[in-house]
Amino acid sequence: MNAPENVAETVDVIVIGMGPGGEEVAAKIAEAGLVVVGIDAGLVGGECPYWGCVPSKMMIRAAHLLAEARRVPGMAGNVVVRADWGPVAARIRDEATDDWDDAVAVERFEGKGGRFVRGHGRLVASDVVAVGDRQFRASRAIVLATGTTPAVPPIAGLADTPFWTNHDAIEAKELPSSMIVLGGGAIGAELTQVYARFGVDVTIVEAAPRLLPLEEPEAGRLLAEVFQREGVTTIVGTGASRVDHDGEQFHVQLADQRTLHADRLLVATGRRVDLAAIGAEVLGVDPTARALPVDERLRVADRVWAVGDITGKGAFTHVAMYQAAIVVADILGLPHAAADYHALPRVTFTDPEVGSVGLSHQAALDAGIGVMTGRASVPSTARGWLHKAGNEGFILLVADRQRGVLVGATAMGPNGGEVLGLLALAVHAAVPIDQLRSMIYAYPTFHRGVEDALRNLA
Repeated sequence: MNAPENVAETVDVIVIGMGPGGEEVAAKIAEAGLVVVGIDAGLVGGECPYWGCVPSKMMIRAAHLLAEARRVPGMAGNVVVRADWGPVAARIRDEATDDWDDAVAVERFEGKGGRFVRGHGRLVASDVVAVGDRQFRASRAIVLATGTTPAVPPIAGLADTPFWTNHDAIEAKELPSSMIVLGGGAIGAELTQVYARFGVDVTIVEAAPRLLPLEEPEAGRLLAEVFQREGVTTIVGTGASRVDHDGEQFHVQLADQRTLHADRLLVATGRRVDLAAIGAEVLGVDPTARALPVDERLRVADRVWAVGDITGKGAFTHVAMYQAAIVVADILGLPHAAADYHALPRVTFTDPEVGSVGLSHQAALDAGIGVMTGRASVPSTARGWLHKAGNEGFILLVADRQRGVLVGATAMGPNGGEVLGLLALAVHAAVPIDQLRSMIYAYPTFHRGVEDALRNLA
């Protein structure tokens, strides 16, 4: 489609959405000497530094410290633990979010030669983007990186209540006395544990049969056991059918007719893209689709690329950054590998951490793979036994019997995300199982449990 005649300005590249992936693309292209316009109505840097990865992990770090202190009795003496949310809220504002001001990020981008425009960018042609009453034409490339927003389920009454999303939970200066969390995925589980460890009476509700429904079943079941020991009421297998708010409290009716009451309601039921808002129909894409279709070069159409959550390849910063490198190389005509997600790693930063990579056991079976599995219990490993308090977890390996390589793995336990590094490399590089078995594993370490799981492959 040709550009409209009233286009005000022609540039080389336009990036709509300046989250981690979009900002990386825009910055690298600007550094290469091209004229780049980055567009975003929100904060440059996106979800990760302001409400996602960074501040949430600060909260999790603080909550873990409380948990560790409470494990001292019987191990190293006695302590008195008094939780205080004040330092956590202050650190988030001072060190992570600059009180939700992106001036430094904008200055960083412009210092690399880019130009930032605040506003909602929308395709009006395959090479033209409108921002308010202004239009920009891209002579070389358009990159779509608008990410996702919290998905609010169509529960009766919910939209008329002052419910929280993860943004509100991250920004809270004071904690409620009680909270209901709808959604037992990674975000809901992480925030549930943080708030509970700071003394909030938390009930988590997941409509699926278990917490962390995208992970191995054992991970969700074990996390539920941990939550219950920490005083969290965990409800799975039923969802909410109605939500009311009486001016002071929330009243959540479940599908099984139970009713829950709490001061706050956190909705963490997933995230959604809004393709209609960016004018995806201009590219021949269904604006109601769950993600933008992309090829192995992240191309949506001729001279149009996409990166990050909007591609549906994994709602993680590390995926967006991985894709950004491919897109930059493709736009600049540099050699690069095709996008490959067979060894995509992810970590849920609960305690215990849940790290996983590649295919789950069921996904491997569904793919027609002749599967072998090997399991090791973290408490039964030397390091797990030494660790004692807070040593829950397991290592589960999923192998292709015919090829003799790992196709997936889960490492749940203390430092589960770090143990995952070894397993992610093994899946990514298709390291033969015989080679993994012949390695020397340092003793006593948590990753030595991988050796035990390999021994149990059958």
